Amino acid sequence: MKKFFAILVLAIAGQAYAQPQLIDGVVAVVGKNIVLKSDVDQQVASMKSQQGVEPKDLDPCNIFEDLLFEKLLLHQAEVDSVLVTEDEINATIDRRIEVFVQQIGSRQKLEQYYDKTIVEIKEEMYPFVENQMIAQRMLGQITAEVEITPTEVRNFYKKIPHDSLPLINSEVEYAQIVKYPLAGPEAVEAAITRLNEIKQRVEDGSSFSTMAVLYSEDPGSAKNGGKYEGIKRGQFVKEFEAVAFNLTEGEISKPFKTEYGYHIVQLLKRRGEELDLRHILIKPKISAENLDKTKCFLDSVRTAILDKKVTFGDAAEAVSDDEDSKQNGGIAINAQYTGDSKWEVGQLDKAVFYAIENMDKGRISEPSFFRTPDDKEGYRLIQLNNKTEPHRADLKTDYQRIQMIALQDKKNKITQKWIEEKLKTTYVRVNNDYLDCEFQRNWIKQSQYVE
Repeated sequence: MKKFFAILVLAIAGQAYAQPQLIDGVVAVVGKNIVLKSDVDQQVASMKSQQGVEPKDLDPCNIFEDLLFEKLLLHQAEVDSVLVTEDEINATIDRRIEVFVQQIGSRQKLEQYYDKTIVEIKEEMYPFVENQMIAQRMLGQITAEVEITPTEVRNFYKKIPHDSLPLINSEVEYAQIVKYPLAGPEAVEAAITRLNEIKQRVEDGSSFSTMAVLYSEDPGSAKNGGKYEGIKRGQFVKEFEAVAFNLTEGEISKPFKTEYGYHIVQLLKRRGEELDLRHILIKPKISAENLDKTKCFLDSVRTAILDKKVTFGDAAEAVSDDEDSKQNGGIAINAQYTGDSKWEVGQLDKAVFYAIENMDKGRISEPSFFRTPDDKEGYRLIQLNNKTEPHRADLKTDYQRIQMIALQDKKNKITQKWIEEKLKTTYVRVNNDYLDCEFQRNWIKQSQYVE
């Protein structure tokens, strides 16, 4: 398991700057910001635990230089009054906590692993996330006005030796029409009745936590007794928050509906606009008959498209249940990796991969069954819009990718120039243990050396 954060004693920063001799453990000072030996060691250990990290990236000298750069950004951010708000920091922490919870399995397991409550973990993360966000915002200001012209992109591409061009894996672009079958009225009534029975048992003295472990169908919280802590507005769907934020402490809601099913919620504690709560989710059972009806419906949509009575994009907008793609002609966006419509084959959901594996460009699949990570069942049509074979990056077919690389290269050069200028006027001290490092920037030249 990765160590996601480390302990840094910030109180000694002012002392380190004021004293003529660096105190034990401090390996550098940039402005009023310090770098500890433990910072370097912990970063090396963290990166070793990550898959796909290149050996050169584990070089303590490289990691030390990255930390020096972060401290220089923080120093200049203070000079330029670059700030981030408390709300922005807390929102980022909340997102990271959710990622950690997904990786480890539950909030309870996360608390057990670190032997801290979620609130304590958030408090420990706060200064590190704040520094990261301020440094990133400062860096963004340095390169905010940088643009690149098509001529610059072409010149950049021409200078790259062919063998050094990025190898592009096989990529696909696809569109989809998604339909989830609706639960019948009997199934809905059964789910509501079940939740009312559970609510009554809790009010009669049973443990809400035990009921959640036994009956809740929320994989993210059931094993933890349905508990969520530190919930703020914007983390859950609006229907859920509308109920949860209107409860009093100890109160249990009536059953209510969201896109995930039917819930009851018990408010445990309120701290201003932050809640601790438990909830139980019951999903109405989808009958085989309704699944078959959904499949038949999509089959009729496919026929209409093939008969040119409607385009795939118009059909997606009209009937698809996938909110992320229906307004985009059904085109699936690879938000996690590229931010555009291109997907490397290895990034595809397995069900999508098998549906298009043997398809030709422009073809539309028959309705294919799939199940979401939260066990929601449905059918979808998939249209294969484009497919490329593995190849070296080409200016004609991969212009956008090369443009991004060229733009980043230009930003890196401008950032390098900015560092060189700021080092002329910024106080820097580097411990002699790092004098043998081959830095990319002139840290040593500007530094006052110390034993």
